Amino acid sequence: MRLFDFERSHNCYKVRLFLSILQVQYERQTIDLMNGENRTPEFLQMNPRGQVPVLQAGDKYIWDSTAILLYLARQYGGTLWLPEDALGISEIGQWLAVAQNELLYGIGRAHWLRRGGSGDRQEATRRGERGLNVLNNALERSEWLALQRPTIADIACYPHASLAHQAGMPLDDYPHVRKWCTAVERIPGYVSIDGESTSAREPK
Repeated sequence: MRLFDFERSHNCYKVRLFLSILQVQYERQTIDLMNGENRTPEFLQMNPRGQVPVLQAGDKYIWDSTAILLYLARQYGGTLWLPEDALGISEIGQWLAVAQNELLYGIGRAHWLRRGGSGDRQEATRRGERGLNVLNNALERSEWLALQRPTIADIACYPHASLAHQAGMPLDDYPHVRKWCTAVERIPGYVSIDGESTSAREPK
C-alpha cells in the first residue's frame, strides 16, 4: 500500500495519523504541490481532481481523505472505528461533513492564507471559529464526537482543530476542544503532523 501525500496538508496528516493508529504498514511518496506534480498526467490518472492524499491499495487508487478513512476503517478496523448500523454511520457522517466544510474551509484555509495564500482571511476565520464552536459544544457533553468512543469522526476533525493556533485561532476559548485534543493524542499509535509521538498543539 502506498500513500501519495504532502507533509503540510492537514487532510494528508489525518490519513497518516489513522494508518499509524491502525499499525498498518505503507509506503509514502511525497507529491510536490508547489511545482505542480499533482497536475501531471500520471497523477491525474490516479486522481482526476489533482489533489492529495491518494491511497494506492493493490491496483486501486482511492482519493479524498474521507474516502480513505472510510476504506481504512472498514478494511483494518472492523466495526471499532466505523459501525455497521445506520444511526452510527450517520452520526459519524455528520462530523466527516464538519471536517470537510467548516474546518477545512475555515481553519485549513486560514492556515494557508497565513502562509502566503490569497483570499478572504476574515471569512476563513469566521468559518473556522464557527466549526470550533460546534466541536466545543458537542465535546462539552461527551468525551468523543460520536458513539462515546474514538471513531474516524475524531480522526477527521482532529488535524484542523489541533493546529488551529497556527491559523490564528488559539484553543484558549475552546476548553473542551483542547481537552479532546489531549485525549486523541493519548490514543496508542498517535503521531503529530511531523511524525513525532508528541503533542501537535501549542504548549499549555
